[in-house]
Amino acid sequence: SLLSFFAINALELSAPASPVLLEHNAPAIPSGWLQLSGHPKSIAPAANGSVRKRISGPSDAEVVAYRQLSVDSNACKVVPKFLGVHRLDGEYFIELQDLLHGFHDPHVMDIKIGFRTFSENEVSNTTLREDLYKKMIAIDPAAPTAEEHQQKAITKLRYMLFRENMSSSHEKGFRIEALKMRGSSPVTDMKTVKTSQEIQGTISNFVNGRKSVVKDMTKRLKQMRTLIEKSEFFQRHQVVGSSIFIVYDDHKVGVWLIDFAKALPLPEGVKVDHRKRWTLGNCEEGLLFGVDELIRTLEDVHRGLQQSSHDSKKYGRR
Repeated sequence: SLLSFFAINALELSAPASPVLLEHNAPAIPSGWLQLSGHPKSIAPAANGSVRKRISGPSDAEVVAYRQLSVDSNACKVVPKFLGVHRLDGEYFIELQDLLHGFHDPHVMDIKIGFRTFSENEVSNTTLREDLYKKMIAIDPAAPTAEEHQQKAITKLRYMLFRENMSSSHEKGFRIEALKMRGSSPVTDMKTVKTSQEIQGTISNFVNGRKSVVKDMTKRLKQMRTLIEKSEFFQRHQVVGSSIFIVYDDHKVGVWLIDFAKALPLPEGVKVDHRKRWTLGNCEEGLLFGVDELIRTLEDVHRGLQQSSHDSKKYGRR
C-alpha cells in the first residue's frame, strides 16, 4: 500500500533540495513516497507530519509570505501551517505542515489558480527571442502571426500568454495541473484539459462519483473564498502561481491554498480585487476569479452526479 506521499506545489521554489536536507537529520524516504509536480526530489519528509524544502535564506520570498500569512487571522485558515525555518550545514529550509498527514491512501489533485502563473517582472523585457519562437512552433506551428513568422522571434510575454491560453487558465482562471487516484499512477500532464466538459469529466472521475466529496470540496472552497476576501494579506499582495490542493480519502476531505513563492507586495497606490482581467501593470492575477469558477464547476459536477444517480434509479425500476 502507499505508505506516504506528498504532492504539494506549495513548496515549488526555485532551488531543488540538497543532500543535506535529504540525508541529514531527516527520516528515511518512505516506500511509495511520490511528488506530483515541482522539482524532482525537491521535498523531503520531516518529523511529526511536516515537510522541508530548501530555500535561498531566511528572507526568501516564500518565507516572508508564510510569516505574514501565519499571523493573518483569516489567511492562516486557508494555507498550510508554517512551522519555521531551519539551518543545516549552512543551508536553509522552510518547514510546513504535510497536508497528507492523517489521510490514508488518498486521492490528490493540484489545481493551478489564476489567469497567469508568471510575475510581471518576468515578462517586462520586450526583447525578441528566437528560442521562444522555436518553442512555440514546436508546440503549435500555426500559433505565430505572419509578422512573428517573418521575425522568427517573439517576446517572453507573448510566449507565456500563448502557454496560458493552451490551458483553461486564461478563460476560467484555473487549470488542473496534476492528480493522483488510489491504485493508479499519477497524471502530471493535464494542462490541455481545457473545455468545461473535459474539466467536469476529469473532476467527476477524480471523485469517483461521490457526491458527498464534491459537496465538501465546494463548502470548503466557499469558506476559503470568504476568508481570502477578508484577509489583509490578500488585500496587500498579488498572489501569482498558487494552487488549490485537494485531498480526500474514505473519511475526510481537505482543501488548501498553497505555493506563495510569487506572492508579491502590491506597489504603493495599487489595489486589486483578484477578479479583474490582467493587463501589464495592474497586478491582477485572477485568484478569486479562479476560485469562483472552480466553485461553479464543482456545483455543475454535483448536479451531473445527482442526475446520473436519478437516471440510474429511474431506469433501474423499469
